[in-house]
Amino acid sequence: MTLIKNYTSLSVVIALTMIVGCESNFKEVQKINFSEFVPSGEADKINLKYTDSGRITAILISSKMIDYATVDFPFTEFPKGVDVTLYDKNAKKTYIKSDYATSYKLTNIIDLKGNVKITSQDGQILETEQLYFDQKNEWFFTEKSFKFTDPKGVSNGQGIDFSKDFKQINSQKITGEVESSD
Repeated sequence: MTLIKNYTSLSVVIALTMIVGCESNFKEVQKINFSEFVPSGEADKINLKYTDSGRITAILISSKMIDYATVDFPFTEFPKGVDVTLYDKNAKKTYIKSDYATSYKLTNIIDLKGNVKITSQDGQILETEQLYFDQKNEWFFTEKSFKFTDPKGVSNGQGIDFSKDFKQINSQKITGEVESSD
């Protein structure tokens, strides 16, 4: 009986050793597959001017920029927010401000977060907590709640997309009072 007890105790000890040993090896394997996620560049107090054929199309100002250009899905992060001025072909301005922004290089999408406010030169203002900008199509969109102020009135809703000059606006679930031209 003692012999069986010793074999049982020995079996338990061996099993526990294997479990602990396997867990230790598993952690080592995880470390091997871990790629370090570090920025390829950082900048403080930036003022970037984007041009097209010698004409300024945008000015971006931020107190901090972190670039992750060497990762599989490269992006640039603005953890302290952005202040952007967009210019159309007639030098008409649109102002954008947010607490945080991420620009994804492969998709040309910018994710603006936190107290996002867009103001057109004509006095139209859109406020929301998150807004995306498709740079290629010059189109903004969100599914979040928003407030849109226009010289004709104020409206609120959830979900909106619009051109950067506010000439085309598609909104969903909208409420508010807007002056009609009829």
